[in-house]
Amino acid sequence: MKVLGISFGTKNGTNDTVCKVALKGAQEAGAEVEFIQMSSLNIKHCTGCCACVKTLLSGKGSICVLKDDFEWLLDKMKDADGIVVSDPIFEEGASGLFHTIMDRFGPRTDRGNNIIGTKVAEATNGKIPDPRILKDKVISFMGVGGSDWGTRVQCEHAMLALTPMWKIIDNSWFPWAKELIMDDNRLKEVYQIGVNIAEAAKDIENASYKGEEGLCPHCHNKLFYLEPGTNKAICALCGIVGEVNITDGKSVFSFPEEQLQHAHDTLPGKFIHGDDIKNMEGHFAQVRKTPEFKERKARYDFVKPLQIRELVTK
Repeated sequence: MKVLGISFGTKNGTNDTVCKVALKGAQEAGAEVEFIQMSSLNIKHCTGCCACVKTLLSGKGSICVLKDDFEWLLDKMKDADGIVVSDPIFEEGASGLFHTIMDRFGPRTDRGNNIIGTKVAEATNGKIPDPRILKDKVISFMGVGGSDWGTRVQCEHAMLALTPMWKIIDNSWFPWAKELIMDDNRLKEVYQIGVNIAEAAKDIENASYKGEEGLCPHCHNKLFYLEPGTNKAICALCGIVGEVNITDGKSVFSFPEEQLQHAHDTLPGKFIHGDDIKNMEGHFAQVRKTPEFKERKARYDFVKPLQIRELVTK
C-alpha cells in the first residue's frame, strides 16, 4: 500500500511540513510513503491543443505534446493507492501550480474518456491506455492559508479528483496556518488526515468521506451558483441542479434523483459530457472549412502577437 504526499508550497516551507506530518500519520498506519516537492519539477502550462484526448479517443493512447516532468508525476500518482496534497491558498483558492496540474489532467485522465478510449483501442487493435488510470484511488486535500481568505479552495481542490473519479477522504482548509507546526491541536488534525488516507487505501471500495459535511449531499461541496431571484442552485463542483431552501434554520440543497445521472463525477454524466464535446467539435470542424468562417476570422488578423525580442528591445 503506497501513499504519495505532494506539496505545492515553497521548498521546505509550511506546506512541505504539513504534508510530511500527514505522511507520518500514513506511515505509522502501515503505508509506504513518498514525498514530492512540486516547485522542484518542470511543469509547463496546458496549451489546450486537445492532442491528448484526440489520440485517446481514436485508439492511439494518450499523447501530450509537452515535454516536461508531468509524465513522471502522473506515473507516480497512478502508482499510488492514496494521495495527500498540501497546497498554499492563492486568492481564496488553489495555487496556480495546482491549477496547472488540474489543467494537465484535463480530458486525458477522465475516467469516461479512458473507458471509451480502451474500447476503441481494443476494437481497432490500437494502443490501450494505461489501465492504472481506471484504478480506484483515494485522495485528501489540505489548503494552507495565511489568513481566513479561502472560500473557494475546497471546491477547487476537489475538482482534481473529479476527472479520474478518485474518492475524496478529507478536504480540509487551515486558515491562519503559517505557524501550524507550533499548534499541537492542528498537528493532530493533520496527522489524522494521514491516518485516514492510509486506512482508506487499505480498503478503497468501502472507504468513505471523513471531512466536514458540505451543502451538497452528493459531493460535500459548499460553493454554489445561485440563479438570481430564485432558489435554483447549481453545485459548482459536481454540477447537480436543484434548489436551496432554509429548513429548520439550516440551508438544504435538494434535487431530483435523475440529476445524479448528469453529475460531473458519475460515469453517466461523463458520457453525456463526452457526447456533447464530440458533437460540438465535429460541428466546429465543419464550420472551420466554410468560406464565411475564414472570412470572418480574417477580419481580426490586423494585429499580430508581440514577440519576446520586440519586448526586450523596446
